[in-house]
Amino acid sequence: MLVADLQHFLDVGPDTPGPARKLAEHLSGIVAAASAGEAQTRWETALPCRRRPAHRACPGRIVVSWTQPEHPINWCCSHCDDAGTITNWATSIYDLRRQQLTASEPVQDVVVDTDTAAALRTLPFLDHDCQRAVFAIRALGNELHLTVTDTELDDLIDSLAAEANHEPNRRRQRQLDTAYDHLTTAAGQPRW
Repeated sequence: MLVADLQHFLDVGPDTPGPARKLAEHLSGIVAAASAGEAQTRWETALPCRRRPAHRACPGRIVVSWTQPEHPINWCCSHCDDAGTITNWATSIYDLRRQQLTASEPVQDVVVDTDTAAALRTLPFLDHDCQRAVFAIRALGNELHLTVTDTELDDLIDSLAAEANHEPNRRRQRQLDTAYDHLTTAAGQPRW
């Protein structure tokens, strides 16, 4: 069981060794996903397990729960025995809890694949609401469900298009284009 203080992982720079940087990314993703969901609710996120038993990726996803901001986030893998707690996460840059009341808008449920969810998590420059929607993608059975308003879906589509247009890496550009195609099909919007 991994017990971590998120404050120790907030200032990880580019010169940090790979394993420490990957652990920091893993923990920050867990905090973002847990805080994007509701408190006192245990749920399975779209985040994959980082373990590789027998040199093969674990098929499990991260399950998170938390009760109050002062209390730690508890997480575990849905398949293997990887688990842990994260403390001092509240008010960090990865804390995606709503900070104020917002007007309620109708939402739609978009089923996305693993690659689309991973591409959405890497998008920079998303506003707080879109980040919350991306990290709140829930695994229900073998499907990943993205619950968004029409405005958030349009913002995600625009962000994917902008990022793909400015991406010099061809492989990543294809991943972003595939995610863009998936979301525009789900939104019923024509591709330009």
